[in-house]
Amino acid sequence: MSIYSQLSEQERYTITAGLISRRSIADIAKDMNRHPSTIYRELRRNRTHHDDGYRALIAHSYATARLRRERRGYQHTEAQWTEVISLLRIEFSPEQISAELRKNNRFSISHETIYKYIIKDKKRGGCLYMHLRGKTKRHRKRCSINEYRGIMPHKRNISTRPAGAENRSRLGHWEGDTVIGAGRHHGLVTLTERKTGFAVIIKIKAKTSAEINRALRMAIRRHPKRFKTITFDNGSEFHGYEDIEARFPVTCYFANPYHSWERGSNENMNGLIRQYLPKKMSMENVTQEDCDRIADQLNSRPRKRYGFVSPKELFYAN
Repeated sequence: MSIYSQLSEQERYTITAGLISRRSIADIAKDMNRHPSTIYRELRRNRTHHDDGYRALIAHSYATARLRRERRGYQHTEAQWTEVISLLRIEFSPEQISAELRKNNRFSISHETIYKYIIKDKKRGGCLYMHLRGKTKRHRKRCSINEYRGIMPHKRNISTRPAGAENRSRLGHWEGDTVIGAGRHHGLVTLTERKTGFAVIIKIKAKTSAEINRALRMAIRRHPKRFKTITFDNGSEFHGYEDIEARFPVTCYFANPYHSWERGSNENMNGLIRQYLPKKMSMENVTQEDCDRIADQLNSRPRKRYGFVSPKELFYAN
């Protein structure tokens, strides 16, 4: 049997003749060297509307009109594209935009269509492409050099975290890190809740233990009942963790040196933050209000891994 291709007008007349002669679908398909499913599909899609019968001339007109529409594509309105662009400008990905609009019964648009629109916009000199997350991450080479960075007595290893932190089944288990701007002074402390992906971003003026602890105290006081554990990397800036444990009912853990994937949620979040605050940008003039705005935008984005529900919805629902 032939590989599926569009039926010709003559083949549609053959189907009509076979139906009039009361031949079976299997026999008609055999005569045409087609699979029976092709004939069933043709009858389902191109029957006449008024009597549910099948007429070759009408069926062919239906098929050719549908093909023209498919080639032309559905034309979204200017107002619909304005809505798409507004979501794109607050850093929703095309896939998130498609899901968000469908979830809220706005209109249907595929992420492929949005990507095509962005590509055309770029060719015309537009800048919508700058809101895409297309930059690939250059990972540090994993090797045994300096494997003992940040070693400190009594630090709890990530392997000893409670099960609720490890399997993301319980709210309140966070991953923490720093994001530093040009000049190596001003930056951010970023915290990501493992179960919901909820982010907290606090501005710091220096990468010191004192500044880190000030930021952590601020973050925990914002959500006092939602911090049980925090897992950090092995940077020396986190060596004041015992002060945090003394002040709050929070237990701190540390990933293995140069194992950034052990804090994958926070690493991914830091990559998203870099869309707003690129690596070569100084953060001296970044305010806490800027940090809160960025965090709110990230927390309001629907996430594919959560069935396109936002971290904010999940965090406050628990």
